[in-house]
Amino acid sequence: MIRGLRQIEPYVAGAQPAEKNMIKLNTNENAYGASPKVREALANFDADDLRKYSTLDQADLRAALAENLQVRPEQLMIANGSDDALSIAFLAFFNNDEPVLFPDLTYGFYKVWADLYRVNYYEVPLAEDFTIKTEDYLADNGGIILTNPNAPTGIFKPLDEIEAILKANQDVVVIIDEAYINFGGQSAIPLLDKYDNLVITRTFSKDAALAGLRVGYAIANEPLLAVMNAVKHSINPYSVDLLAEHLATAAIEDWSYYQANAQKIQESRAWFSQQLRELDFEVLPSKTNFVLTKPAGISAAALFKALEARKIYVRYFPKVERIKEYLRISIGKQEEMEEVVKAIEELRG
Repeated sequence: MIRGLRQIEPYVAGAQPAEKNMIKLNTNENAYGASPKVREALANFDADDLRKYSTLDQADLRAALAENLQVRPEQLMIANGSDDALSIAFLAFFNNDEPVLFPDLTYGFYKVWADLYRVNYYEVPLAEDFTIKTEDYLADNGGIILTNPNAPTGIFKPLDEIEAILKANQDVVVIIDEAYINFGGQSAIPLLDKYDNLVITRTFSKDAALAGLRVGYAIANEPLLAVMNAVKHSINPYSVDLLAEHLATAAIEDWSYYQANAQKIQESRAWFSQQLRELDFEVLPSKTNFVLTKPAGISAAALFKALEARKIYVRYFPKVERIKEYLRISIGKQEEMEEVVKAIEELRG
């Protein structure tokens, strides 16, 4: 028998079916696609440049992001998706004896990283209404990570409550994962000037419709970013490839396109949520590009299978006790959401 093998339960991502003519609403991708400038940048990219390594500091992308976000370039670290930034943050900051705190119902990768990197952690139960209770994060801990708006609930925690957690935990790092922030809510970026223990992570996968490109970033003050960069350069200093940096920069330069699409998604989300409520579905209040809903008149399992048979793919969590009767449905284009409502009405009979 071989000794020393790591036993780990990996993160399970949403399915990526290869069918044509489907409605894919299971992985919170952006249905509106890349902007005109991104398409132009891709068409004009010189493939001969791929013989060289990518840049080490992504200066052009950080400069564009800094202007867009109104932060300093020195407050930004680019990564191979926000998953990469978060993984680096776990390695960089969570080395205390006390447990790292995160909700029992949130992004599933947090528990995986904690197990993988031997980080002590505690999953804090959400309230009955699926909200994050501020008082639960005022106890002794070795760090905190919160997705805001949360996933898979979609619920946004107000910024004053986030600040209360930061203020009470200034001796540990507090990470706010803002993967969905541009679909609603208020960013924690204004708190960077007040709290040196704050790290914010974001991704180009959702609002910028570049999930296949794998670009994300962390925002923090320089002392924390120095630790993250030391970890990153100890693992893979060239983790962001040249093409990804080039296209992500083009996306930032065309940001009004993505803002307009985010507004369309918010409008479709409001319409779809209301349609589901009229069918007596329970719908959690969402500030993301998805909704978490509990069907009425049909079980979540039955509806999931029936929609899949019609090539409509949504997310079902049968192994997660608290939401095994819920479905998470991404918000696609308006016409797609109308088809989903029609299908649900027909399947309920």
